[in-house]
Amino acid sequence: MKPSISVLTLGVDDLERALAFYRDGLGLPTEGIIGTEFEHGAVAFFDLQAGVKLAVWKRDDLVHDANIERTAPSSAEFTIGHNVTSKEEVDQVMEQARQAGATITSPAHDTFWGGYSGYFQDPDGHLWEIVWNPAWEFPAE
Repeated sequence: MKPSISVLTLGVDDLERALAFYRDGLGLPTEGIIGTEFEHGAVAFFDLQAGVKLAVWKRDDLVHDANIERTAPSSAEFTIGHNVTSKEEVDQVMEQARQAGATITSPAHDTFWGGYSGYFQDPDGHLWEIVWNPAWEFPAE
C-alpha cells in the first residue's frame, strides 16, 4: 500500500453542529454541507494542508455505507494530532477550541518528552491533541 491519506472522516451525531464547530469555531475552510440530494449523502469537507481533507458525516450514514453495526463511540480509539510551531500557538488553538465549544480534557502542559501539548474533545467526542514538538520543523506559511 502506498502511504497516502487524503481524507479523514469523522462520524458525527449532528452534522450542523459539527459544521459550525469546525467552520465557525476553528475556522476551517469549507463549502458547507453537500450531498443532501442523496439518501445517506450529506457531508461537509474541510480543507486541511495541501491534498488533505477532513470530512464530517452523520454516524448513521457512515454505518449504513460501511455496512457495519453501530456501536458506542469511544474517544480513546485514536487522536487527531495538530502540530504547531510554538508553545504559544498550542495555547492559542486550545483557547480557540474551548471558545468554539470543545471540552478541554488535558490543558496545555510541558510533556515528559520535551514538547508541549494539550487535548480537547470536539462536540462529538473526537479527541484532538494540539502539540508543539521541538524536534519537528514546519515550513513557514
